[in-house]
Amino acid sequence: MGQSYGLFRLLLVSFLVLAVAKAEKDRQHGRTLSRPTPAVKFEKETLSSYWREDAQKTLADKLDALAQLKKQGAKNVILFLGDGMSIHTITATRNLLGDSSEKVYFEKFPYTGLSKTYCVNRQVADSACTSTAYLGGVKGNYGTIGVNANVSRYDCNAAYVEQNQVDSIAKWAQDAGKDAGIVTSARVTHASPAGAYAHISDRNWENDAEVKAQGCDPEISIDIARQLVEWEVGKKLKVILGGGRQMFLNETVRDEVGHPGYRQDGRNLIKDWLADKQAQNASASYVWSRKGLTEVDLDNTDYLLGLFANGHLPYDGDRERSPKNSHLADPSLTELTEAALKVLRRNEEGYFLFVEGARIDMAHHSNYARRSLEDTAEFARAIQKAREMTDVEDTLIVVTSDHSHVMTINGYPLREQEITGLANSLADDERPYNILSYANGPGYEGTYTKADGRKPISQKHTENPMFVNPAMVPLNADTHGGDDVAVFASGPFAQYFSGNYEQTNIPAMMARAAAIGPFANVQP
Repeated sequence: MGQSYGLFRLLLVSFLVLAVAKAEKDRQHGRTLSRPTPAVKFEKETLSSYWREDAQKTLADKLDALAQLKKQGAKNVILFLGDGMSIHTITATRNLLGDSSEKVYFEKFPYTGLSKTYCVNRQVADSACTSTAYLGGVKGNYGTIGVNANVSRYDCNAAYVEQNQVDSIAKWAQDAGKDAGIVTSARVTHASPAGAYAHISDRNWENDAEVKAQGCDPEISIDIARQLVEWEVGKKLKVILGGGRQMFLNETVRDEVGHPGYRQDGRNLIKDWLADKQAQNASASYVWSRKGLTEVDLDNTDYLLGLFANGHLPYDGDRERSPKNSHLADPSLTELTEAALKVLRRNEEGYFLFVEGARIDMAHHSNYARRSLEDTAEFARAIQKAREMTDVEDTLIVVTSDHSHVMTINGYPLREQEITGLANSLADDERPYNILSYANGPGYEGTYTKADGRKPISQKHTENPMFVNPAMVPLNADTHGGDDVAVFASGPFAQYFSGNYEQTNIPAMMARAAAIGPFANVQP
């Protein structure tokens, strides 16, 4: 009897030890919902030789890139800006496109670096101060564009003092006899593209009404839309493609689809733009739809203005899902990039083109993770189109972001799981949780209740394109992140973009490659 009791106690203790160990494992890793089994598609990865051969190929590619270092300067420079495209965003997009082992197109570029994104007065940047950095080479204050840190936000006068203004690489290109253009899926007067041509103390001053609302005189504090149409750099841009018709029209005037403008000064800046080009006896076209863009003879067009929305262009995924066939009415970023290059390549001296995938950022602000990844995928397609249309021997392409976001990739999901779905384990509250979530934003409202804590969620919820991913802190829009962002480069002097550096180095390195701006008299 004593021996039996002793054996029972031993078995009981062993069971309890195993139970505690399992509980600790579950606590650290979450209770697994399904047992992982090696997927057939990953079978090659079970072999050690696979990883060794992959490393050898990577090394061979790097050696090949070194052997092909460009000695000739860049005739053309294209800067692609994925607004809010954090490294997490790129990583998640790989999965959306197929698998974690895949590469988003621009990740195949031979040189990669990291850029520091802070403003002079903020640890976490916005798209205004960063546009001054990566286009003009000078850091400014949060909310300001095209000016140095002597200019405080909302100052009515300081931005118009010449020594406070920061010239952009678009101007450097124009001064060198090259052409320049901007493409964006946002309003063309939005913070990022405005960095190419504007000098202003508040990014929101896109029209005269906004200037007036801040207590400044709009005839002295010239708004961004007017600077685009009336000031030197903006007037000379050969291509302007994006959204934002509302900033060009008076509030008494309706655009082509019936939306009123926002201006209060009586100006019609679209007509003013056309009149200026006609006075130059130049070939100029204004278009407002995808159909109109397809009808333009781009090979014989000197100036092209395309305003395809009253505000921003639609999210790329929504173009395909729209019951109104938005993809037929609204051009994609790839189509806009292709159109811009057809116009700009006419100049034998070369060009500078800025292309922004703006809606990556806006989706993140709303905690729309799927939409953000879809726009990142389209951004990559636009880059691929540009690389295919240009010669790697004379065209430098740089891809980067202005700042990051607070989205993270969570849990221990299986390789074959969709990145936009649920993790493969339960949380400590015995409820599922998302692979992608945010530190803050509007997703908080759909995540927690006072009565029940975290709301239950199912895979079906996450399959809705309008699904708002969970957030920990309640905000009406998620904040940007302060971590460094990636830089990818291909073409002449792409090797400059390796390492870790200030965001302000980017335009300097592009200018050095093209021998323009501060390096106008330097031989490649």
